[in-house]
Amino acid sequence: MTAPAPAWIDRYPHDRALRRRAEVSFWAVLLLVQATFNTVVTRIELRSAGRTVAAWEPLLWELTSALVVAALIPAVVAFERRFVLRWGTLRRHLPWHVLASVAYCTVHLAGMWALRHAGYAALDERYQPPSWWAQWGYEYLKDVRSYALTVCALVSYRFLLLRLQGEARVLDAPEPPAPQVQDVPETPAAQAPASTPETPHAPPAQRPERFLVRKLRREFLIAAGDIAWLQAQANYVGLHVNGHDYLLRSTLTDFLTQLDPSRFVRVHRSYAVNLDAIAVIEPLDSGDARLVMKDGSSVPCSRRYRDGLAPRAG
Repeated sequence: MTAPAPAWIDRYPHDRALRRRAEVSFWAVLLLVQATFNTVVTRIELRSAGRTVAAWEPLLWELTSALVVAALIPAVVAFERRFVLRWGTLRRHLPWHVLASVAYCTVHLAGMWALRHAGYAALDERYQPPSWWAQWGYEYLKDVRSYALTVCALVSYRFLLLRLQGEARVLDAPEPPAPQVQDVPETPAAQAPASTPETPHAPPAQRPERFLVRKLRREFLIAAGDIAWLQAQANYVGLHVNGHDYLLRSTLTDFLTQLDPSRFVRVHRSYAVNLDAIAVIEPLDSGDARLVMKDGSSVPCSRRYRDGLAPRAG
């Protein structure tokens, strides 16, 4: 029997404040360690080359570099969410990331030069960098690796979150039964009916009743009727079920076509709800509304969908 996961692991994917503190701490510690290591290496290289610089200069160089990288990380995160890298999108999105690495290096170099000029001026010194293109070529060889490692860290982190949060998929629909062919007696051409028989109607599309969820080393089923509400999250749909969120790879619009339209309705550009799970509709002064669900959670409802929601929920 698999031991239950610690409480903080179950809470981590759903606690945004906890995740934010962990993510900021991770990047802060990583950049600080990297700046310290690079400072030591730079001092050793300068000593080996016979160059003499003040003791504070290598430290200032590396700290300014780390500060600009820290400022660029949110932009890389947003860009990677827009151009997600996975097998199905690699050929289409990889060229965009190559271009982004060029922009990353350019902003990094310009930002750290500006900070170094300010730092030297504060110490009554003058910063004399090498030529732009010579320095840019040197920095790009390092920055392209830094950019690639940052993207790899983001992809790995997203994969870990999926394992912690639980990734759902629609169970394969059963194959429809093979049509039965009835024997029809042959009719002479002269006695053939004048009108052709009507084309039979296509059977209604099957809707999934259950979903398979993988979470860490466990697998379990959830019923479609247990979904309280849904939220669009980039290339995924978050299924809120009994106080837990599970991600399913789909768009909200496409996924709603697979659910019963008499029960699941869109209430916002990014949200849809199960009408049976609504407890209270709270109007807001802005004309929008807040839907309080039976599990205690709340979902925004925009004015565009509010007018048609009350009769259906009632």
